[in-house]
Amino acid sequence: MEWKNLNTCKSFTKLQEVHKEQAKNLNLADIFNKENSCERVTSYQVKMGGNLKYNYAAKPVNEEILKALQALSDEQKLIEKYELLLNGDFINTGENRMVLHQLTRGQLKNDVVYKGVNMRSFYLNELSKIKEFSKDIHSGKIKTSTGKTFTDVVQIGIGGSDLGPRAMYIALKNWAKTTGKHKMKAHFISNVDPDDAAEVLNSIDLASSLFILVSKSGTTQETLANERFVKSVLEKNGLDSKKQMLAVTSETSPLANNPDYLTSFYMDDFIGGRYSSTSVCGAAVLALAFGMETVESFLKGAAEGDRLSLNKNIKENASLLDALLGVYERNVLSYSATAILPYSQALSRFPAHLQQLDMESNGKTVNRSGEKISYKTGPVIFGEPGTNGQHSFYQLLHQGSDIIPLQFIGFKKSQIGLDVESEGSTNMQKLNANLAAQIMAFAAGKTDENKNKDFAGNRPASLIYGDELNPENLGALLAHYENKVMFQGFIWNLNSFDQEGVQLGKTLAKKVLSKDMPPALKAFSELL
Repeated sequence: MEWKNLNTCKSFTKLQEVHKEQAKNLNLADIFNKENSCERVTSYQVKMGGNLKYNYAAKPVNEEILKALQALSDEQKLIEKYELLLNGDFINTGENRMVLHQLTRGQLKNDVVYKGVNMRSFYLNELSKIKEFSKDIHSGKIKTSTGKTFTDVVQIGIGGSDLGPRAMYIALKNWAKTTGKHKMKAHFISNVDPDDAAEVLNSIDLASSLFILVSKSGTTQETLANERFVKSVLEKNGLDSKKQMLAVTSETSPLANNPDYLTSFYMDDFIGGRYSSTSVCGAAVLALAFGMETVESFLKGAAEGDRLSLNKNIKENASLLDALLGVYERNVLSYSATAILPYSQALSRFPAHLQQLDMESNGKTVNRSGEKISYKTGPVIFGEPGTNGQHSFYQLLHQGSDIIPLQFIGFKKSQIGLDVESEGSTNMQKLNANLAAQIMAFAAGKTDENKNKDFAGNRPASLIYGDELNPENLGALLAHYENKVMFQGFIWNLNSFDQEGVQLGKTLAKKVLSKDMPPALKAFSELL
């Protein structure tokens, strides 16, 4: 397989040329102030998994740009590289590892065998163990150290061991309560700030709480510090942590097969933290909270998203098209950020998860061979649920000096179903009216003689939408973004699966704690 930098691709040069030729036809304000724009809204969309759709009508593209993007996809062999990943090639060049998070939810290509172990079978076996364990917890077969039935579960982890699983739990919590699937209340401890752990522990009944320690290496500083914090509190309350704490780790970590834990579930080095929501890292807490049937639906949706991502036609592959449009916005239009704007309170922590997924994967300036590159790569990712965000940072999005592409997410129905009508419409109707209005306002703008009230428009947006947020389409939504980030990494010729950028700060923190540090670092440390 040939791995090429973006700026060496003939199709990228052609894309730049086509953009210059078509620029006068791509102004969104012009497009959406014409009467025939309705057809564009209904035709510029792609089917996703879980009965979701990806609409890109408010992106500054036409058929000529789409043809150029298809050529870039073909030249960079994006689907072929995806197939290599699925077949177990060592795509993670920085750490010389396979990348197998898609295998946790389905097998799309050949068997992947490592040191005699079929990795799909390994993942299925761990899911089977979680299924039986969660059943025993829910039935009361396994009880607390004081003989109580477990009512709460607390996940202790940081980064990908927290952001993804926490976002998924929050996304499904109200759905589960409404459908009778809610089994246990979940809580999360991540920050080494002692107030984080103390707040959670003060809010629960310690005697009926189960704790999940998540650390692949078994050596994560913040996670182990929080483990000691929790165990100390349990002991002070006369509780046996060995009967109330389990570990999610690798088979080679010091936490594996350790008698200090009730049981252990295993992951491996081929699944990065930010890609681990569909592994045991996410499955354990979600199965305890909602039951394994919910987890299986979640994995089914993700698997469908992965399958649809194999289509070479960008008009039929939402994650591939989203990736290419993002590269077009970053490297041709020079936009430096992307806003994730879910009009769903259930997705309140989804932007935070996508921040890590995208920025930790593609926030890099060397290619997968370790060579410096000269073009822009991953954008800054931020976001907040609508309509709250409208009263926060939308002013800059509408009239600021930087154009920031927008990714809206919306659903026709609420999860709980409780609503009220006022002024002729329900709250849900008001929510979606605001979503539709914002897309149009950003694209079409509004001219006004008062320049303070003038909206230039031409702000690009996409919309992912469906009927109602549930486990299956949440899995599809997650897979969409994971595969989008993967494809963009391939286009930019990055290794999207390591994260050396987080290491230096960790090393210096250890120097501070050991009191062995250079003078400037010591000066900063003495301020605190």
